[in-house]
Amino acid sequence: MKQYFLYFIMAIFCCQQTYSQQEGGLKFNSSGTFKIVQLTDLHYIKGNPEADVALECINKTLEYEKPDLIIITGDLIYGKPADECMKTLMDLIASKKIGFIVLFGNHDDEFGLSRSALFEIIKAYPYNLTSSVEGISGVANGCYTLKDKGGKDAFILYCFDSNAYSKIEGVKGYDYIKFDQINWYREKSAGFTEKNQGQPIPSLAFFHIPFPEFAQAASDEKAPLIGSRTEAVCAPQLNSGLFAAMKEMGDVRGVFVGHDHDNDYLTVRNGIALAYGRFSGANTEYNNLKPNGCRVIELTEGESGFKTWIRLRDGSVIHSVNFPADLKR
Repeated sequence: MKQYFLYFIMAIFCCQQTYSQQEGGLKFNSSGTFKIVQLTDLHYIKGNPEADVALECINKTLEYEKPDLIIITGDLIYGKPADECMKTLMDLIASKKIGFIVLFGNHDDEFGLSRSALFEIIKAYPYNLTSSVEGISGVANGCYTLKDKGGKDAFILYCFDSNAYSKIEGVKGYDYIKFDQINWYREKSAGFTEKNQGQPIPSLAFFHIPFPEFAQAASDEKAPLIGSRTEAVCAPQLNSGLFAAMKEMGDVRGVFVGHDHDNDYLTVRNGIALAYGRFSGANTEYNNLKPNGCRVIELTEGESGFKTWIRLRDGSVIHSVNFPADLKR
């Protein structure tokens, strides 16, 4: 409790720069690049020795990559007490003094605290950039702008709550990203395009559960694929149309998800990169891709594509891709 109070005080006195950066937009670093580390499916259980590998993964991959931003795409915790599990992770992430965004997975709110309650814990930490749009489905939906050296919007990062399980009678499996979330994205995208003289601004999207287009791409024998595909895509049975909206808006270059622990590949569907992060957790849940690690996405000022690779906990790098140059059909 004392440690959490300390972080709350630090958030008040030390985070002015972090929150102003969120309001004014993220910025390319002095080398003209911007590096994102995607951690996913930590499945952390405090007090479980198996879970320490997830903490080691966070330490090692961030030490190797030294990113400008961390995005965690869901399923952070996997046991009780939920608040202590989340605080342990946030203590570690905040100690890195790197801006971070947290998204929720289907398991996070199964251990006694709702998404909203977990979000309140996250908000108190320094270097947290996670926002949550009011009035639409889910928690931690957010839009983040990346500015060029002239202060112009150069890239947009859209983050969605992919929700959890289907609530429709007769439809089993996972839930989908809702129509109000898609409408919010379309309105934001249209606003950025209008402000940019009618030209869509290159964008990336992040969420936990892959949408059905991941399954369509996986079944396409002609689709280029780089990485490990050792598990069937666990997508919702119903398609709410987010991918179609992305194509209509013309801005999203890549979509990054987690959820399926034994996939870490990148493929392409209708010109949009569809990519899994690398499982970042430990043996508290199934995982056959070892060692664990993270996905890295590097943007370069003035370019609409990106570079991406998988960084493993042991330091090695695999599955490097320069998109779209390496995956043209």
